[in-house]
Amino acid sequence: MEIVKSKQRESSEYKDLLNRLNRIEGQIRGIKGMIEKDAYCVDILTQSAAVSAAMNSFNKELLSNHIHTCVAEGIRNGDDEVIDELVKMIQKLMK
Repeated sequence: MEIVKSKQRESSEYKDLLNRLNRIEGQIRGIKGMIEKDAYCVDILTQSAAVSAAMNSFNKELLSNHIHTCVAEGIRNGDDEVIDELVKMIQKLMK
């Protein structure tokens, strides 16, 4: 059986991440509306690029929080597996 990890986030981190995701969700709905209204391809692609940039920003923020909390704590506790996990995650993000 796989152990499911979790993290208790500070209120400010939780709110920031949810706010970012809510904005991204709104952008996605906007793109869907553009498709439904037969918007010009370049306009849709511009909005799609903005969503990609917003997701990259979200990922950078979450990764930074992860390194400062989970990874740092794991290293302090002698858990070198957190380093391997971090390297694998960075490789996924850089695809």
